[in-house]
Amino acid sequence: MLDRRKFLTSGALCTGSAAIGSQSALADEPARKNASGVGGYEYRLPAFKTGNRLLFQGDSITDMKWGRNQKDRNHYLGHSYVYLIAARLGVDLPEAQLDIYNRGMSGHKVSDLKKRWQKDAIDMKPDLLSILIGVNDRGQLGGNSENFKTWETDYRGLLNQSRKANPELRLVLLEPFVLASGRLQNKAAFKATRAVIDQQREIVAQLAKDYDAVHIRTQKIFDDAAKSVSAEQWIWDGVHPLPQGHELIARNWLQEVSLRWS
Repeated sequence: MLDRRKFLTSGALCTGSAAIGSQSALADEPARKNASGVGGYEYRLPAFKTGNRLLFQGDSITDMKWGRNQKDRNHYLGHSYVYLIAARLGVDLPEAQLDIYNRGMSGHKVSDLKKRWQKDAIDMKPDLLSILIGVNDRGQLGGNSENFKTWETDYRGLLNQSRKANPELRLVLLEPFVLASGRLQNKAAFKATRAVIDQQREIVAQLAKDYDAVHIRTQKIFDDAAKSVSAEQWIWDGVHPLPQGHELIARNWLQEVSLRWS
């Protein structure tokens, strides 16, 4: 399958001499250095069947006020990384006519996903299911190993249900993440929170391995980006990404999904 750059270049050539001239002029320009150190435009186009349904699940980071009235096409995806992924795929793969849904719910934990999983996941019959969950669980997990076992069991139960409903289901699991910004600038608060997140990350990594899911190492992605600029550039309150933070997630999601399925 064509990679993204070749796809867009071939499309430009079809628009006439003005587009060709513009393309040539751009080619002569020196590459602009990305001060953020973030890539993400070199991915190959992922392979999807026409009409494939992509479902995104999670908490407020995924939610970002998606419109509960699905007939309102101005707001039906919200303004998180889900919107950015949908926009990019809609441009790059128009022929696929992908059916994309956001079902993130602000404040939700894994236990909340359990309560609505049949309605908001199984019944929606996705071909690809992407999950980002865990940061709201950190308070109740603490340092108790039994709590982490319960968290893993519940998360695993969601994946078991989904794979039972669709054995061919593609899974994408994103790690929970935090940065030392906003209310987590306090060193003690950040250290305690990060310790919980790191244990959750280990669980997500194991689940991704067990279910042959694409594993998005979101914490490392944000850690690396914060080293290039600052934590505050990406996440304003320690937990919730700014627009550029959502773009960071979207680029890496597309990169990893394209590496697996292209």
